[in-house]
Amino acid sequence: MTLLERIDDASVEAFVSRPEPGKVVSGDPVHTTWNIEQRGNLNCGIWQSTPGKWAVSYAEWEYVYIHVGHSILTDETGAETHLMATDSFIIRPGFVGTWEVVETTIKDYVIVT
Repeated sequence: MTLLERIDDASVEAFVSRPEPGKVVSGDPVHTTWNIEQRGNLNCGIWQSTPGKWAVSYAEWEYVYIHVGHSILTDETGAETHLMATDSFIIRPGFVGTWEVVETTIKDYVIVT
C-alpha cells in the first residue's frame, strides 16, 4: 500500500444497488458505488445515483462533495437543502428525512461510523 494514492474509479469494481423497497418514496433510484478505501470505521469513495426519492436515517457521520447533479435532502421537519455541483457538506448522526435525486448525482464521500 502506498501512503499517497490517486483516486481512479476505473481501477475499482463498481457495486450497484438500490434502496430497500420499503424506503423508496418515488422513482427507481439506482446507486453505483466505487468503494476506494475501507479501513476500520472509515469508508470513502465515489457514489452515483439516478433520480428517485427514498427515506434516510443516519447513524454515521458523512462528508460529501457533489461533482455533478442536483439532489435535495429534506429533514423530518420538512426543511429542504438543495445539493448542487461544487457543494460540500456534512451529514451528522441522527439526521432523519429523505434524499431525492432530481438529476443524476455523483459525489465523493467519507463516512465514519
